[in-house]
Amino acid sequence: MTITCFIRYQIDPFQRDAFKLYAERWGRIIPRCGGHLLGYFLPHEGSNDEAWGLIGFDSLAAYEAYRKRLKADAEGRANFQFAQDKRFILREQRTFCEGVEGTLNQEAQR
Repeated sequence: MTITCFIRYQIDPFQRDAFKLYAERWGRIIPRCGGHLLGYFLPHEGSNDEAWGLIGFDSLAAYEAYRKRLKADAEGRANFQFAQDKRFILREQRTFCEGVEGTLNQEAQR
């Protein structure tokens, strides 16, 4: 079974650029530590304080192994510290989802 860690962030809308830099850094770190980064998303229209990150894993055990590698990764620790120092993340929630087979990455049928 594959799972996706869906992370919902409430961000300081006046520090959108800081969150963008934080997300861009995860683009290097997450794959190196064993996660399949599906992407980070910033608000565009509507709410200006909600952002998302989606990371795929083969299992919850794979997620736990990833978390251990992430905590040992110097760049990962520095990125967490950056977020704490700048305080642009006001709230963070994690939900684990299972993709519905036959609905992911579908091309338009002609």
